[in-house]
Amino acid sequence: MARNMSSGNESRCAYSLSSFDQRLALAKRCSREGVMAGAKAAAVATIATAIPTVASARMLPWAKAHLNPTAQALIVSTVAGMAYFIVADKTVLATARRNSFTSAHSSNN
Repeated sequence: MARNMSSGNESRCAYSLSSFDQRLALAKRCSREGVMAGAKAAAVATIATAIPTVASARMLPWAKAHLNPTAQALIVSTVAGMAYFIVADKTVLATARRNSFTSAHSSNN
């Protein structure tokens, strides 16, 4: 009797471990997609912010007087960081949502 119960628990445990491994693989892929999308967005935001910031610091009298190189770097890095985290978060959430619908659909069949 004890052997029957332990073998049943082992099969349930093996099933949950394979399910856990699949979920872990999906989570890793989801986070990797978020990192890549965030890095691309940060690169674009850096270029899109650096050009007008540096140009305005060279040409506009107010910006020339008030935006030293540290302030310019702070502006550019803040925008790049915000772009990274916003896009990475949205990508991770969208991928997780897509995966949850896919797993719900496949479990109904």
